[in-house]
Amino acid sequence: MENQEQENKSRVIKVESEQSWDFYISQATTQGCPVVVHFTAAWCIPSVAMNPFFEELASSYPDALFLTVDVDDVKAVAAKMEVKAMPTFLLMKEGAQVDRLVGANPDEIRKRIDAFVQSIRVYVA
Repeated sequence: MENQEQENKSRVIKVESEQSWDFYISQATTQGCPVVVHFTAAWCIPSVAMNPFFEELASSYPDALFLTVDVDDVKAVAAKMEVKAMPTFLLMKEGAQVDRLVGANPDEIRKRIDAFVQSIRVYVA
């Protein structure tokens, strides 16, 4: 039973506040971990539709930190990252944005995350 619970546990972390955003970004920076962020909103159908896909991506890339930010719940982070449309996906390294994709385009998101994670693996090696 316990193992099944582990399998069902999400690899996507929901950012609840500006403080938790700062904490996760600084942890990832310290550990040299790439970060993939999904800026979403409960009222945005394309954003909500991307949630299961984002979960799947998180399982596919265990070396990256996957965060989700509801722009209505954590307005300060959305403003700081200049998010103006949903869904917006950010790829971050060492606390800085290295790529941004606006819109629900699963193929392009997967392609960019794959290239991003590969570049970091090469960089670390």
